Amino acid sequence: MAAGPSGTGAAGASSLCRIPDYELLNVNSKVFCVGSFGSLWREKLEKAHLGLQEGEEAVQVEQQLATQLDLPSDMVEELQLVCGVDTLKCTEEETNTEVIPEDTELVTLAIRRKVIEKREARLVHDRTCRQETFDYEHEMQTVGRKPSHPEDSIAAGEVILTINVYSPIIFIKDLYKSAFFFFEGTFYNDARYSECRDLSRNVIEWAESHDRGCGKFSTAKMEDYTFNDMCIKVGYPYLYCHQGDCEHLIIISDVRIVHRDDCLDKTLYPCVTKKPWMWTRKCSVCKLFIVRWVTNNDSFAPEDPSFFCDMCFRMLHYDADGNKMGVFLAYPYVDPGIFN
Repeated sequence: MAAGPSGTGAAGASSLCRIPDYELLNVNSKVFCVGSFGSLWREKLEKAHLGLQEGEEAVQVEQQLATQLDLPSDMVEELQLVCGVDTLKCTEEETNTEVIPEDTELVTLAIRRKVIEKREARLVHDRTCRQETFDYEHEMQTVGRKPSHPEDSIAAGEVILTINVYSPIIFIKDLYKSAFFFFEGTFYNDARYSECRDLSRNVIEWAESHDRGCGKFSTAKMEDYTFNDMCIKVGYPYLYCHQGDCEHLIIISDVRIVHRDDCLDKTLYPCVTKKPWMWTRKCSVCKLFIVRWVTNNDSFAPEDPSFFCDMCFRMLHYDADGNKMGVFLAYPYVDPGIFN
């Protein structure tokens, strides 16, 4: 998921963390300030590299066409609108394999026919290919999108973060507005609504109660900060918690300067670029936790095979002393959805 422009704000980072110092031997980077990352790149890059509009190349192409065709510039612009790349159409009806004759002598049409036939076969039988098509559709919803109103345009040189959000092992309905992000020892609590509670308070009290060696935690209001104000690590696991105890592992996988091929409409952020294609299988009893055990020939289950989380499996198949009850065959189960 692209978290979008990091926003503008007073980045109160010290000069020591201005330059990202990457640890090549480790998985994640060292801590660096996102706002300083963007400001340093804006200083180093030329305006032509930061520009989000069409550069001078388009103007030069128009001038060359006007000279070669011996036409006025306004007529060249009209020709580009009528005969440009954007006017090309390639819909399913126009590229159906039935429309392309089998005995065609045109090499490009013959190649096109083979590509379409192979794609149709893979979409039917190959789930991975279907997921790639699904991701491609997500990406194309935002790539190159321009805002309808100029005030919604992203400023040149803004920083875009790509964040991977991992699904939890339990799914809870959206009932409560309380939530927090945990970055680098700080709980950023959502306090936008009157009914919001400080979910981090219990964690901080637990950490400080017996000097557990977790360090000193701090709290802040989520709505008072942007990513520009924060110091983070790329590739390091952080936490998002909502609904009381529904936890999502989040990893910032990329930090970069926006370019003209990105979605330039800030109202569309955060942009969802990918979604998991394997749904986790839930326990047949509680319907909440993901499966940890699968059983066959189970005298306690109505189906064969049956799927259980660890808690439901032990409560149903073993007594208080850990002795096996009934007849069944049990095997550890690894849910493919956890690899999303």
